[in-house]
Amino acid sequence: MPYVIAGDCLDIMDQSCTEECPVDCIYEGERKLYINPKECIDCGACEPVCPVEAISQDRRVADDMSDHIEDNRRFFTEVLDGRDEPLGAPGGAHKTGPIGVDTPMVKDL
Repeated sequence: MPYVIAGDCLDIMDQSCTEECPVDCIYEGERKLYINPKECIDCGACEPVCPVEAISQDRRVADDMSDHIEDNRRFFTEVLDGRDEPLGAPGGAHKTGPIGVDTPMVKDL
């Protein structure tokens, strides 16, 4: 997984990153944004525009936010509340629109 959005995005969701992403791989949960690891091309365009500095490469995520690395992956690979199947890689966030739910970890924060 090249880039991850950590907890600093929680309840902020400025979405400057979504405007810069050339492949539309940043999806909207209820309280946080998530980068699809299968769709991200590792360009880094999202990182410098994030006003809360929540985005970084997975290997550079702060230790106190490291649980967001796996949780970001879970958003796409596990069945979320109210959904019948995992989101997977649908080919762009604008195609799906806001997902409207978060992973259990983010929901409980």
